[in-house]
Amino acid sequence: MKKVTSGGGWPAIRYTFRKARQAGGVWKMWKAMRSRNACKTCALGMGGQQGGMVNELGRFPEVCKKSLQAMAADMQGAIQPEFWSTYSIEQLKKFSPRELEHCGRLTQPVLYERCQQYYRPIEWSEAMQRITDKLQKLSANESFWYFSGRSSNEAGFLLQLLARMYGTNHVNNCSYYCHQASGVGLASSVGSGTATLVLDDVEHADLVFLIGGNPSSNHPRLMSTLMHLRRRGGQVIVINPVVETGLVNFRVPSSPRSLLFGTKIASHYVQPHIGGDLALLTGIAKRIDEMGAQDEAFLREHCLGYDSWIEHIRQTSWTEIRRKSGVDQAEINSISEVYAAAKNVVFSWTMGITHHVHGVQNVQAIANLALMRGMVGRPHAGLMPIRGHSNVQGIGSMGVTPALKEAIFQRLQTELGVTLPTTPGYDTMACMEAAHAQTLKFGFCLGGNLYGSNPDSAFADEAMSRLENLVYLSTTLNTGHAHGLANETLILPVLARDEEPQPTTQESMFNFVRLSDGGPSRLPGPRSEVEVIADLGERLLGTNGPIDWSTMRDTGQIRQAIAKVVPGFEKLAEIGETKAEFQIDGRTFHQPTFPTETGRAALHLHDLPELQGDDHQLRLMTVRSEGQFNTVVYEDEDLYRGQDRRDIILMNPADLARFGLNHDQRISVISDTGRMDHVLARGFAEIRQGNALMYYPEANVLVPRGTDAQSKTPAFKGVVVWIDASPAA
Repeated sequence: MKKVTSGGGWPAIRYTFRKARQAGGVWKMWKAMRSRNACKTCALGMGGQQGGMVNELGRFPEVCKKSLQAMAADMQGAIQPEFWSTYSIEQLKKFSPRELEHCGRLTQPVLYERCQQYYRPIEWSEAMQRITDKLQKLSANESFWYFSGRSSNEAGFLLQLLARMYGTNHVNNCSYYCHQASGVGLASSVGSGTATLVLDDVEHADLVFLIGGNPSSNHPRLMSTLMHLRRRGGQVIVINPVVETGLVNFRVPSSPRSLLFGTKIASHYVQPHIGGDLALLTGIAKRIDEMGAQDEAFLREHCLGYDSWIEHIRQTSWTEIRRKSGVDQAEINSISEVYAAAKNVVFSWTMGITHHVHGVQNVQAIANLALMRGMVGRPHAGLMPIRGHSNVQGIGSMGVTPALKEAIFQRLQTELGVTLPTTPGYDTMACMEAAHAQTLKFGFCLGGNLYGSNPDSAFADEAMSRLENLVYLSTTLNTGHAHGLANETLILPVLARDEEPQPTTQESMFNFVRLSDGGPSRLPGPRSEVEVIADLGERLLGTNGPIDWSTMRDTGQIRQAIAKVVPGFEKLAEIGETKAEFQIDGRTFHQPTFPTETGRAALHLHDLPELQGDDHQLRLMTVRSEGQFNTVVYEDEDLYRGQDRRDIILMNPADLARFGLNHDQRISVISDTGRMDHVLARGFAEIRQGNALMYYPEANVLVPRGTDAQSKTPAFKGVVVWIDASPAA
């Protein structure tokens, strides 16, 4: 498959029309995309009351392939009843992620029981009664409650409240497997775990660091912002072990000039080794100090620990920095000089930073570097974790964490009159370990693909299959519906965001709360998530306690409760009537006052980790393709990397030769955790020698369960593998 020379452009436009035809026509797709609902994909905060394809600055049209893919999936026809008696569980296990996604929309509850070969459709009443009966027999701490990032604030708040009133704090969300390291790292540095700026700040920056991410594939709408920055004469420093096509050149379809001639994105492209980011960031800080370019007045007035931190930086040798980053001195000097000369700097990153056993330290090092020149606590500069799911940040704000923030805990008890459990709750990996040990017996998943998002997929399969009951609220099928099935597994069909019967809200990665109007259901059968949760609450907890669950089917009622309980969300009480979307107070830092105990930011010292692997191994990172969103695979092809399939390992041609391999030779890839057989080895000049990439979630079988000690985030980007090229492979 031929690799394109730029991201976006005419291929994206042709793809748009193809997906529109699949969804029933261009006009039908246009109306769906323009509906007043927040985007279903990344957290850049699109849609809402200004209509779809409008960003937070009111700019139109802002649309990307990811949003089109998600919309087209939701516009599929229904899975027909005979499907369930045609395809056995064993047959479903052989479906690829893409094939499962394209089976159609789920429209009726289905049940799998151990020793049976098939799912079977059941009525809603039976499904809900089965769940209720099981929960009434269990101890609350034998259950866990997992949330994806696609649900509304209302559904997230309601379900975590139900779980806690039931009696457990085993409440967690998908961020533990993606950006939890960002939240922990930022909170420890500046007192808040989210972006410190707004979209308008990025539009006024003259330098953006883009570290460990590929937004041209995963967050394409950010590319228009980077286009505007480059046109103003700004610069973009990309730090990534792989040269990604869309980060070199991108053709923004909404801009005729960019569409025709392309836009150069990266002004500087730096390729550290996988795992070398912390050393590189330390090297930039060391060079800034050598140049005397730090803002010492800011550091002493607004930061804690400057003297010990700068002494640690000075004592770290250049030899160690170069060896552990894989970046030479001239390149470090060059990008440091660009940073020193810039006036307004934004630091952005994605999971190439967080998916390491030192992920929190990576984030802290980025914060250190930003604070070094006073690029936090002022307009047009700051820290920007690029969140990958449309409401993952909002789900966290709603209290979907094992330990509630003290303010939310107290207000739930005083404002709503509920009694909350105080036993420690499990994070996501701890839930999987407890399921494997059979101390957990029941799992409830609000969206997502818990099996598919786990490292060590063989372990995940075992752990989930040891549960007695597992409940999914889903719109389409995924690999978690075929693998790791409990003694009794229920799939409940729910409505997509733009089909909800009532307005809901979502939070963007810029701390902006948006209102979605919902809309008519496309197919009979699915129910809204809020309705399902309220129904379960009424059956399980009744209507005579502090919460009348019969009234909690009304999203307006839920927003009233959120406004009373969650700091910063007071305006949510009126948003249904005023339609006034808002920025959450206390999270955007345009002044150097931080929500820490001292009001000052903190600088953190780090020892530099050794690069993993030896001359007989490769450092592997798992990645998403251009035709994919999180665990959902829409297309098997990866247009930007020129790949036509997913059962491959991409390595530098020099590594291909080093291992004595031919292009497209079938091999086995082995780690300490697992192995994948019949993998095609392919030469890929764009990746740094000594490193390799494979596709997530298929390669999860190779990823160990070891996590960052502070955030409990697995190291999907830091796997040591070796190659078996024997004929038996």
